[in-house]
Amino acid sequence: MRNSHIDEYDYIDRDVVALGNDYAQGFVLPEHRHRRAQLLYGATGLMHVATQAGEWVVPPQHAVWIPPNTVHSVKFVGVSTRSLYIEPICAAALRDRCSVISVSPLLRQLLIEAVDLPLLYASDRDRLLVQLLLLELAAMPAREFDIPLPQHPALLAQCQNFLLAPTIHDAADDWASAMFMSPSTFRRHFLQQTGLSFSAWRQRACVVTALAWLVAGKSVNEVALSLGYDSSSAFTTMFRRVTGQVPSFYIGHN
Repeated sequence: MRNSHIDEYDYIDRDVVALGNDYAQGFVLPEHRHRRAQLLYGATGLMHVATQAGEWVVPPQHAVWIPPNTVHSVKFVGVSTRSLYIEPICAAALRDRCSVISVSPLLRQLLIEAVDLPLLYASDRDRLLVQLLLLELAAMPAREFDIPLPQHPALLAQCQNFLLAPTIHDAADDWASAMFMSPSTFRRHFLQQTGLSFSAWRQRACVVTALAWLVAGKSVNEVALSLGYDSSSAFTTMFRRVTGQVPSFYIGHN
């Protein structure tokens, strides 16, 4: 089914309901939740997904896994999507938290095929297609394209301010001072709240922000300088180490 809402089909007696939708540039779905788990795949464009636990940037040819009943919002930047809505009993065997996953050529083709299935698919061929789709989904690796956010209000405000203008030069000691903590106390607090060290979180935030800028069409040099790198080569080395791709791979990749 295309350009439909899951609420119209949630009752369908099938483990998987597949829907396709096209979204205008900058369209925002406000906070909502689904009874079923959702695999949201962007064939084109970029998606920004936010939950209480963090934010995810989903580049083209990737998907985001959203567990059942997870409150989330989505901003679409020129996206044509394919979504799977999966019964919770089946989703429990797949993943238990939000994550961005790679999409193999096989999974991509299965997603395209699934949207064209009858809602009440019943043939052996269609059931096997859905079974293979779920098996391939389970095999896909997660990508570190998320920015975990703390629950502590003061630290959350610090993180959100940083995300408005991320830079590799922000120092943990400056954050500690702003929060009236010793550097060692701040580092322990930050790790406890986000699951990452401050330096790892700062790098993750810079990489994810860079990813969004590159897909939007900014040059590698412009992105590197905006993040505080002295050269595009230094930025490229870091970006490739973290993502496995050179930055130019994502430029205008929509």
